[in-house]
Amino acid sequence: MTLFEDIALFAPGNRGKKIFEVPDADLLLIDNFFSKEESDYYYTVFLNQTSWREYDMPMYDKIVTAPRMVSWFEDGENDGRQKLTPDLLTIRERVEAETQIKFNAVLLNLYRNGSDGVSWHSDKTGSTNKNMNIASVTFGETRMFRLRHKFLKHIPQLEIPLFHGTFLWMAGSTNSYWEHQVPKTTRDVLPRINLTFRQVKRD
Repeated sequence: MTLFEDIALFAPGNRGKKIFEVPDADLLLIDNFFSKEESDYYYTVFLNQTSWREYDMPMYDKIVTAPRMVSWFEDGENDGRQKLTPDLLTIRERVEAETQIKFNAVLLNLYRNGSDGVSWHSDKTGSTNKNMNIASVTFGETRMFRLRHKFLKHIPQLEIPLFHGTFLWMAGSTNSYWEHQVPKTTRDVLPRINLTFRQVKRD
């Protein structure tokens, strides 16, 4: 359950709209994409009403439990998949208005504390186009989001704090040429919820 004191501590960013001028990427950041009041509401609803689950993933020569919880929602026929809730549909509508792209799925990630994170990777979910477009929205605790170029090692890593209500747009060839992570931290941090809207191809 979310305490009022928790959401009162979550800070929105003040960077406005920022385009990152880096090679092989179409990368856009918008702070306050959702207002503080909207972000507080969505954080509370998703934290308390989402069917979160753990999942196992391969790591080197063993199977480990991922250090975060997830929930997947997708358009489609009644085939057992979770359908987008009214709140997710509302968020998707605003995301699609900004990007001018239609999305048919969204992955929710819950980072419960500083021990949760995600290691370096590029997203591999099957996309309807060659380059995967990913629209990311953050609610809750501010966590660092890092990106590094896969091939041009001389390019410095990007470090982007993602605040309460921030929108990050990774489009074009970004996912093909860059990988990203949310590092763990020893700081005492509150939960963070991240939504990544995707274009998923189904047979």
